[in-house]
Amino acid sequence: MSVTIKNKNNILYAFIKGEIDHHSAPEIRGAIDDAILLYENSKLVVIDFSGVTFMDSSGIAIILRVMKRVREIGGRACVENPSSQANRVIDASGIYRLVNVI
Repeated sequence: MSVTIKNKNNILYAFIKGEIDHHSAPEIRGAIDDAILLYENSKLVVIDFSGVTFMDSSGIAIILRVMKRVREIGGRACVENPSSQANRVIDASGIYRLVNVI
């Protein structure tokens, strides 16, 4: 599992690769939380799930956490390119009613 953070034009991108489960979730959350603090002028956080090979409900918790943190600073979060497996978990959770997918 790895997280690559990029900031471009005040948009914060988090590219996640590998598996998201209860073992890897704290590291992913920590990396994204640190980036939100570092790039506090970024009012849009895009979480890219294209490299995710497996995801359980820990991935949903990450999305909800990022949404909460970004809303606290007046921004918003969205999900980008969910892999087919990640998409099934996100869709089954009903979270698509709360988060935009681009």
